[in-house]
Amino acid sequence: MENEFLNKVEDNAAVRAWSEKLQSEKGDSLTEGYVSELQEFTRVNAAQNELQELRDIWARWDEEAKQSFYQSYGDISYLLDIKVDKHLFRAMVQFWNAAYKCFTFGEVDLVPTLEEYTVLLRCQRDERTLGRRSDSTKGRQQMYPVGEFVRFALRHVDEAVTDLFDRLEKGVTPVPAILAETFRSLSMCRKSGNGRFIGCAQLLMVWFHGHFWKVDKVSYRVFSETYSPLKEEAAIQRREDISEEKWMEILQNLKEEDIEWRAFWMVPDEILYRCGNFDWVPLIGIWGATGYTPLLALRQYKSRQFIPATYGLAQCEFSFKDAHYKKKVRELSDAWKQTRWMKRLAVGSIVTSEYDGWFKKRVNNNVPRPSLENTQPMAEQLRVIPSELEIIKQDFERKSLELGKKIEQLEEEKMHLRLDVDVQRSEAEKWKKGKTKAEEEDLDSLKTDYKKLRLSMRTAGLGKTSEQWRHEVERKD
Repeated sequence: MENEFLNKVEDNAAVRAWSEKLQSEKGDSLTEGYVSELQEFTRVNAAQNELQELRDIWARWDEEAKQSFYQSYGDISYLLDIKVDKHLFRAMVQFWNAAYKCFTFGEVDLVPTLEEYTVLLRCQRDERTLGRRSDSTKGRQQMYPVGEFVRFALRHVDEAVTDLFDRLEKGVTPVPAILAETFRSLSMCRKSGNGRFIGCAQLLMVWFHGHFWKVDKVSYRVFSETYSPLKEEAAIQRREDISEEKWMEILQNLKEEDIEWRAFWMVPDEILYRCGNFDWVPLIGIWGATGYTPLLALRQYKSRQFIPATYGLAQCEFSFKDAHYKKKVRELSDAWKQTRWMKRLAVGSIVTSEYDGWFKKRVNNNVPRPSLENTQPMAEQLRVIPSELEIIKQDFERKSLELGKKIEQLEEEKMHLRLDVDVQRSEAEKWKKGKTKAEEEDLDSLKTDYKKLRLSMRTAGLGKTSEQWRHEVERKD
C-alpha cells in the first residue's frame, strides 16, 4: 500500500466546512502580536542571463527536433522571447507575503497556481508524478544542449538542474519545482532585504499579465489543443515606460475590479488543495521545498472564496542543505501519494462574509497596505502624464493627421474635377462629330436638290442662255 496513489475528489461545501473549522482551531500562518522581521523595502536584482546563445541553439535545430522538444518539455522554449519589465518585477517583489506564500496587492491575494503554470507551459498533468523527486544521474551527460534551456530560468547549470530535465524525460512535470524555487527565492529576497531572484521571472511576468489586462471576449483559439499562451505573449509589445515607483503606487491600491480573476487562457477544473497529512500543497523544488494553499486564491478558478487553512505555511520552507532534509523530502513525497481535490463551485469571483472579515483582520508579514490618498482604478493610474516634448509631438502628429486628411480631400476633389473635364471633353467631341456629320449631310442634300432643279429647268426650257433665247425668237418670226 505504500506505493499506491490515492486521489480523492470532495464537494466544495465539505472542503469549506473543513477549512473554516481548521482555521478556527489552529489559527492562521501568523498570529496576533507577531512582529515582522522583513525589511520595509527589498532591493532585488532582476538581471537576466544572456539568452542569445540559447536562441542560437534553438535556431540551429530543424523542425523535427523542435517538435520533439515540444512533446517532451512543453512550451518552455517560448520563454526565450518573453521580456521581463524590471521596474514591474522589482515592484511586485515588495508585495510578496512570505507568511502566506502569495502576493498581497492592496485588497486582494493572488498566487501562481500549479494549474495555471501547467496551462502556460502546456505540460501534461499526472498526479502520480507531481511530487516525485528523482536522484538519478543516468543520462545527464547526454542532456546538453537540452539542459541549457533551463539555465536562463534557474540561473546556472548544476547537477540539480540537469536532474530536472532527467525527471522531465521520465514524465515528471517541472511545474512544482518551478513554483517551489520561485516562492523560495521571493521569500529569501524579502527576508534578507536584497538578493538576486533565482527563478523563472519570464513565467511570472506572463502569469501577472494574464490577471491584470481584462479581456472582453475570449478567442475560440484558447480552447484549441494547439493554442500556446506563451507563444501569444511573446508576440505582444508591453509598455516599458512605467517607473518602479508608479508600479508600487498602482499595486498598493489595487481593487477587485482591476483584476481579471480567471486568466483568459485558463479553463477551470477540479482544484488540488492539499496532499497527505498537510493542510495545503507541498512543493518540492531543486534546491529546497516549500508549500502554498490554493484555497487562498479560489477566485482565480472562478469559484467562491472562503477562509483558507494557512496554519504552518510560514514555517514550511527548508533547504536541501539543512539537517535531516532527506527525512522531510520523504514526508513530502509520501504526501503526494494521497492528493485531495475540490470540486469548483462556479459562482464567479464572490467572497463569503466570513472571508471578508478574516482578510481585514489577518496579520500580514510587512506588505505595503493600501493608501487612502490614491483610490484611482488601475487603468486611470496607467495614464502617464505626457512631457512637454510629448505634448509637442502629439500636437504635431494631430496637425499632420489633419493636413493629411485635407490633402486626401483635395486629391479627391481634383479627381472629381478631372472626371468632369473628361466628361465635358467627351461631350464636346460627340457634339463636334455630330455637327460635322450634319453639315456633310446638308451639303449632300443641297447638291441633290440643285441637280434636281437644273434638270427641271432644262425640261421647262428655263435653262437657256440669252443668246439661245434670241435665236429662238428670230426663228419664230
